[in-house]
Amino acid sequence: MPDATLPVNGSCLCGAVRFRVSGPFRSVGYCHCTHCQKRTGTGWSTNGRVAQGDFELLNGLAELRAWAPTTGVPKLFCGECGAHLFSGDPLNDEEVAIRIGAFDGPVDAKPSFHMFVRSAPDWAPVPDDGLVRYEMLRPS
Repeated sequence: MPDATLPVNGSCLCGAVRFRVSGPFRSVGYCHCTHCQKRTGTGWSTNGRVAQGDFELLNGLAELRAWAPTTGVPKLFCGECGAHLFSGDPLNDEEVAIRIGAFDGPVDAKPSFHMFVRSAPDWAPVPDDGLVRYEMLRPS
């Protein structure tokens, strides 16, 4: 049954890139990998995955920029304001990975796991919150 709060909109800081999600999250979790640490300047990032058919890029395709690390998937951000928005290819991947902080308002995004806990820095330890933990990448 669809969530009554859907659809939900999201954007970058300057509004150049806007998107809409019309279906539920397939998963939501915390990533403690070193790429997320460097990219966010924090100890982790919070990401949600939705089905490709539930994602729509409303505007800003020309403003999207990608950094492709030697390992992992590309990280997409707005070329105007630098806001980080997606991982992978949001227009072609089966699932779209979205930074939860990029939504314009509250979303029903309850994390259920921590991944790359092996990489969590001493200054930002993984909390004892009862969520499933994965030393490395969460299995698909």
